Formats: sequence, structure tokens, C-alpha cells
Amino acid sequence: QVQVVESGGGLVQPGESLRLSCAASGDIFSIQVMGWYRQVPGKQRELVAVTTADGVTNYADSLKGLFTISRGNTENTVYLQMDNLKPEETAVYYCTNRNISSRDYAQRNYWGQGTQVTVSS
Repeated sequence: QVQVVESGGGLVQPGESLRLSCAASGDIFSIQVMGWYRQVPGKQRELVAVTTADGVTNYADSLKGLFTISRGNTENTVYLQMDNLKPEETAVYYCTNRNISSRDYAQRNYWGQGTQVTVSS
């Protein structure tokens, strides 16, 4: 079992910042990829940013320079710094990771429950 818990969402005004946090725990041997996706009602879940164990990052083109993904001091945490937020950034943000299980060494993907980010004046 792997648990993925996000935090840090909320209501902010346009131009403000938020920092999302995500921690994965449980039967984890190693994590290859951690990152964030987001989804608004009626649309597909879309990539925000991901980072690999080697430190390679990938951002949605529209978010480059605005959002910053980083790994925590512990390997199983990831953060998303969101600056200069716009109303169109309103969505549920989901944390995800691809890891190797410490129980059977199988590779699996996991998702958190999501955290709501609302940007509105």
C-alpha cells in the first residue's frame, strides 16, 4: 500500500502565490517520478509538472517560468510553487508518483485525492 497526501490548496486572489506539498508513504522502495497534474470539471486531467529521481523536470509549456516543482529533503516529498496565479489556474491539483514497491519490486503509479486551488477576486 502506498499513500499519497497533498496539502496547501486554497483560495487566493489573482497575482498571489501558493505552495502545494505532497508526501508519499508506505511500501516504497524507490520513486522514479513525482509530479503534479490538474483537472477542471468537464476536461481531461493535464500535466502541470513532473520531476524524476535524476532531477530532470518537465513542465506544461504554458506554466514554464510561473510554477516551480522541487523535491523535498526526503525523497518521497514534492512541492509545487505557484506564483502570479491567474483565475484560469483554478483546478483540482493531483499529486502522482511512479515507484518501485518494496514488497514485490513492481512498478506502479499512484495518485492523491487532490487539493482544490481557486484563484478569484
